[in-house]
Amino acid sequence: MVFDTFSSLLRMPYVPPSFFTRFILHQFFPLPVPNTDYGNKTVIVTGGNGGIGLEAVRHFARLGARVIIACRNTESGQKARNDIERANYPGRVEVWQLDLCSFDSVNAFCAEVNTALDRLDVLVLNAGIMAKELQTHAEGGGYETTILTNVISTFLVAFLLIPLLKQTAEQRAEKAVITVVASEAHFLTSFKERLEPNIFECFRNGNFDQYERYNTSKLLDVLLARELANRLDASSPAGNSKVIVNSVNPGLCKSGLFDKVPVIVSLFIGSLSLIFARSSEQGSRTLLAAAAGGRETHGKYMDAAKVAQPSSFVLSDEGKRSQKRAWEELVSILDGVEKGVSGNI
Repeated sequence: MVFDTFSSLLRMPYVPPSFFTRFILHQFFPLPVPNTDYGNKTVIVTGGNGGIGLEAVRHFARLGARVIIACRNTESGQKARNDIERANYPGRVEVWQLDLCSFDSVNAFCAEVNTALDRLDVLVLNAGIMAKELQTHAEGGGYETTILTNVISTFLVAFLLIPLLKQTAEQRAEKAVITVVASEAHFLTSFKERLEPNIFECFRNGNFDQYERYNTSKLLDVLLARELANRLDASSPAGNSKVIVNSVNPGLCKSGLFDKVPVIVSLFIGSLSLIFARSSEQGSRTLLAAAAGGRETHGKYMDAAKVAQPSSFVLSDEGKRSQKRAWEELVSILDGVEKGVSGNI
């Protein structure tokens, strides 16, 4: 296990020293306390039952929103809801079940949203995982856990809820927002799957490296959020989508993300966290900044609560080609799950 961990580190692409300098500076960068008014607005936070997701829910509730925690474990979701309600925000938080490892669960959740809600102002796609070992899910198209959760099902939720987001923006004459929670980890992947005939087929089986897979999932989140923004603009009559899409890096936070890593890695991350990590509450502020973002954040990557440059790969010609390939493959997968869902764009 130790050998595998260090082998993974050795396979990472070259990262310039400026990345680490920026990482350290941004970890100590003061983040603004969210103050956007969300009165009468509806917000969904996937994975809102713990970590930065829970703290984001807490902020949205404080700011007046009706907030839906979408999570697999509704028991922990209810505990989170009760905790928030004890802070004098009664009736603002609900818990709905969503298992991102099951396409049926995603479809059922989104069907309930589209039936029960008359508006959706903000969709924070926060749920994510770093799977410890290769596990595929028949109910999720045979894909492995990390890519299925962090990418495929995350964007299936977005595709299925875009009509309600569009409707909300048009009827209220104001923006709606999709925020995809990414990571600076997207700088740290070699993304060798791009060299294969089909990128997503590589995520059904074969070699599995938990760190590389997580980093790749976050790169795909950045690429696909950029492409979704482009496609929404292209489908808008004025070429100017009222649904804003951005991706956000919450930074290194004290959370449960590294719960399933080997002990030696856990000790290393724990030591690093003592010095550099933000609290979950501080990390959640980045999500609120992205959710409050306007046109200036559309298709952009955000870091330290402001628009920032993604990795050089994302901006390269090869990155742009990979972005379109990944998009076309994802659309094919999602149309196979829910016929014609790409037409929602």
